[in-house]
Amino acid sequence: MNAHAFPVPLPERGSECRNLIGRCLFLALSVLLFFSLCMDQAVAAGVLLPAEQREEDESRERISRFSFLAVGDALIHKGVYEAARTGKKQFDFRPMFRLVKERVQAHDIAFYNQETILGGVALGLSTYPCFNSPQEVGDGMLDAGFNLVSLANNHTLDRGEKAILASHEYWAGHDGVLTAGSYASPEDRETPRLVEVNGITCAFLAYTTLTNGLRAPKGKEYYLSVYDKDAVEEDVKRARKEKADVVIVSMHWGSEYVFTPGAQQKEIAGHLASLGVNLVVGHHPHVVQPVQMVKDTLVIYSLGNFISAQKELFKLIGLMVSLDVVKKERGKEKTISFENVTGTLLYNPRRSPLGRYVVVPFDLMKPDILKDFDKVHKKYAAYVKVDETISIRPPARMPPKPPAKRRK
Repeated sequence: MNAHAFPVPLPERGSECRNLIGRCLFLALSVLLFFSLCMDQAVAAGVLLPAEQREEDESRERISRFSFLAVGDALIHKGVYEAARTGKKQFDFRPMFRLVKERVQAHDIAFYNQETILGGVALGLSTYPCFNSPQEVGDGMLDAGFNLVSLANNHTLDRGEKAILASHEYWAGHDGVLTAGSYASPEDRETPRLVEVNGITCAFLAYTTLTNGLRAPKGKEYYLSVYDKDAVEEDVKRARKEKADVVIVSMHWGSEYVFTPGAQQKEIAGHLASLGVNLVVGHHPHVVQPVQMVKDTLVIYSLGNFISAQKELFKLIGLMVSLDVVKKERGKEKTISFENVTGTLLYNPRRSPLGRYVVVPFDLMKPDILKDFDKVHKKYAAYVKVDETISIRPPARMPPKPPAKRRK
């Protein structure tokens, strides 16, 4: 007799075998019951079949973000580069940026406007009104963490074609930095400047409305990107065709030393917003101006000077803006928004206990650097914050005043 046949009764002397078979059957039934319960729980918990999973994925919101920072003009007068001179042809600008370096480097993308052409010492350095700056300016800015640079402004053509070519050669020799606004060829001009950060593709465009009456050589208009509505529209379309999630536009515009945006700035801001540009970063007035939303576009009208040798106090107050760019996706729908938009006022004195032309954030300020800095901060913060778009970082606390001496 086959002792393992079932359900034939086993003899009494095979009781151990019967017990073993019973235990096996019980185990098998338990396993089946366990898997059945697991399947029920999995369905209840939302574990779906492939088709259902795709539907679930399309309905789930996916969020990605990157951090962005911007400062204004690097306006390198003779006083600045002489203060940075370390030898006959050597310069070191890094100490001037040491108080902001950590903040800049903490951001994924950090922007500034290179107001003066980096033609280098070989062409002969020069100051206002036709600038040419040491290329070590760029070294200092890159060391500080800046990686997005506008080359389009009213001083781009100051020293002609040789300076422009030297500038292009300098920037082309540095990896990890993206420039726009001045180009080496027509093909270069039409090649979108793209960078991917945390899964978000950004396009960078730069324009100026001013040239100081100077013109690029005939046929080489690509040396300077002058604002033109139709050209900008084509550039934005080209960027979107390259799957840019975010379009950032640098604008050199407005009137100098005016704290409110003019009609031209507002008109251009509206046009850029109508094209779907996400972020507009403005400069040229050399003073701070408001940060506002124009439809869905965040517009920084003017960041003021970052570093310069200008004299009056109002020209020495600049703005640093930091924010998070947020992409939200649900199925085929995508939105771009901004969070944590924060402004930090900066001061750039000719001399201070910290050294010459050191950029000082107001939250690190002391009275021996700027007297009554709390009142100065309040005045200029009011020019920037005109609604709830931006919050302003408060200044450092003023030290308590010493008690008045009693008369004897």
